[in-house]
Amino acid sequence: MVETLERVLHDRSQENEAARVLVGTALNDDDREFVERCCMQIGTRAVSGSPLLGLAGLCLGHTARRFGHLSDGALALVESLAARAEADPSDVDGRALDGFDDARSFLHLWDSEAP
Repeated sequence: MVETLERVLHDRSQENEAARVLVGTALNDDDREFVERCCMQIGTRAVSGSPLLGLAGLCLGHTARRFGHLSDGALALVESLAARAEADPSDVDGRALDGFDDARSFLHLWDSEAP
């Protein structure tokens, strides 16, 4: 698993396999800290424009839903990816926005603009 994610950071032709592994981990692995580490590795190291950036944000949202918790670092990353997606969808795709919405909803984090 970790090897697949590390490989994609050096070879973008592996993105489809990495996406499958990342989603499978976020939805099925019982170790929240491991899931967060995987998402954070991709979310902080993938190149601008990689579809894995938005997917890392979405998977952090799944993690928040499954475990009811995200570390401060994971929460900061999902928020940062969402901000990047909002500012420039060619940098980070819109799935990061969905992940941030999930994190805010399942962690009961509402900013002053939320209803």
